[in-house]
Amino acid sequence: MDKFLVAAPPHSGEEPAPPPPPPPRRHRWRRIAVELDGRIDARFRHRESRLLLDSFAEIGAFDHKYYMHGEEWCRTYVDRMISASTMNFLPAREGISAIEFDKKGIYLASVTFSGCLTVHDFETLYCSIYGQSRSIPDDSSNYVLHISNRISLNAVRWNPENQDEIACTSSQSDKVFLFDIGYVSSAPTEVLQKGKSKFPALYSESRKSLTDIAFTSDEKSRIFASCLDGAVYMWDRRSSKTHCLELMAPPESQFNTVKISVDNRVQQLSSVKVSTLLGKIASLKEQSNIVSSAILSIDFNPSCSYQLAFHLDDGWSGVLNINNLSVTHLHCPPPAWLESTDLVLQKQLRKPTWLPTSSIYAVGSSSNDGIYLLDFHPDMTSACHVDKEETGGLEENQPVENKLVPLSQRVLSCAAHPLSHTIIAGTQYSSLLILSQKHETVRNLES
Repeated sequence: MDKFLVAAPPHSGEEPAPPPPPPPRRHRWRRIAVELDGRIDARFRHRESRLLLDSFAEIGAFDHKYYMHGEEWCRTYVDRMISASTMNFLPAREGISAIEFDKKGIYLASVTFSGCLTVHDFETLYCSIYGQSRSIPDDSSNYVLHISNRISLNAVRWNPENQDEIACTSSQSDKVFLFDIGYVSSAPTEVLQKGKSKFPALYSESRKSLTDIAFTSDEKSRIFASCLDGAVYMWDRRSSKTHCLELMAPPESQFNTVKISVDNRVQQLSSVKVSTLLGKIASLKEQSNIVSSAILSIDFNPSCSYQLAFHLDDGWSGVLNINNLSVTHLHCPPPAWLESTDLVLQKQLRKPTWLPTSSIYAVGSSSNDGIYLLDFHPDMTSACHVDKEETGGLEENQPVENKLVPLSQRVLSCAAHPLSHTIIAGTQYSSLLILSQKHETVRNLES
């Protein structure tokens, strides 16, 4: 508007007034620009994820206090009481080993090392935070299904083509157990088992257990499972209850996890060693002594298909670009000895998760009671990029920073709601923690 104004002529004998300073440059309103453009670009989403990270907090906790028959406590609760009575000595069978939402976020399935499979209605669980006290034993209204077995369970997956079906594996068995949440029965509806191996010389009774499960997304009959014997097995349920295909790695290998790519392909195109790739990062090699570590978990980024996140048993997390087989992102938390943490606790199995749309990776801390929310955005402005691009200037241009959210218990596994950014974390004490945006009561100013 100022450029259309014409200055009045000066009075006689007066010097002309100096021209007014140019108006300050106004920066484009980014939110309105997004609304006008009708699209959300990746950089805008990345900038706004700072607000998301700052909003997370623990808003609820649910202990595993459930009965089985009459007055009989379930095995998970019994193990918790035994552990608490022995000065917090943690048996290997205690804790929530895996969690997963169904694809619509309606139900949440979790399994424990003690052998319990529990299915919760997420909305009921979430809303009960603001209802009655949660200290009431066996609040059965919080769960849809609770089955307690005598074998340790270490993985759980929903069948994407049959959302009533859940698959589980045990660290004490070489079988896949399938349950239907429509049937109130402790017995599985179907059991798949390993058949005769093509490589019997490599088979070891001590390394027979299956460690993870994966369904193909195009149809419901094929199931893959990784095994400690160094093989990935496939079942086709239309033909047999024994496996029909096995992909064998070198005999010294042990597979802790398996994931299916977006195009549902499982074929050995190449193999990489993460420690070798980490040694190629000059800045990391100058500061750290890189040693081989077990990979506890891998997972594809749901919003960027070429990013494969990995988590190591030393607490490090990173991203492998599967297009060029290079490590692009890395997060190295403080070592356990610096935090005075028991190494036994550090080596516990941890299963992280991606948030659905923001390229944020959530992983339980290996050295304290908390969860890391890591910026793994596929850009050099990411806080974890190995070639991080420094930015300056206005606050809105400042990069996203990683966040450590303190919690009441140590996290072993976690899952993110597929339609929101709520995180459910399973702890070493077999509790469920809910992480979401903090809710505050607004006072009525008219009263």
